[in-house]
Amino acid sequence: MTGLTHLDESGSARMVDVGHKAETARTATATGRITMNPGAIAAIRDDAVPKGDVFAAARIAGIMAAKQTGSLIPLCHPLSLDSVRVDCTVEDNAVRVTATASLTGKTGVEMEAMVACNVALLTIYDMAKALDKGMVIQEVRLLSKTGGKSGDWRADEARG
Repeated sequence: MTGLTHLDESGSARMVDVGHKAETARTATATGRITMNPGAIAAIRDDAVPKGDVFAAARIAGIMAAKQTGSLIPLCHPLSLDSVRVDCTVEDNAVRVTATASLTGKTGVEMEAMVACNVALLTIYDMAKALDKGMVIQEVRLLSKTGGKSGDWRADEARG
């Protein structure tokens, strides 16, 4: 009917059948940032947030979230991930999170990387909200993906 992969011939939602696809090595990396006031940045950088180690909590939350992506996103396949990495770095007025997910499978891991990134950012908000309730999560996007029928893809650096 529409040519969209998540709709059947009558226009009803469906999970895409990937049974016929070959298993290939696949990776995806997503990034985003959370801006905050200088005091909150300093407390995170100095590991002085009252709730504890912000980066440790964010990494664990992101990894756990990536493993639950199939339960969170409608029509998303549950995947057996080989690896999830969540990195947090302090910038001038923000913390940047970069999440990479990988597997050998029949479908990509873009959603797992995006979910890991978003939940890590939300965890940073939760850990530091006593210091700055006005934090802003922004610029969450896919940076790259490899593998699969469509091949490799990288975000256009000119887009920012």
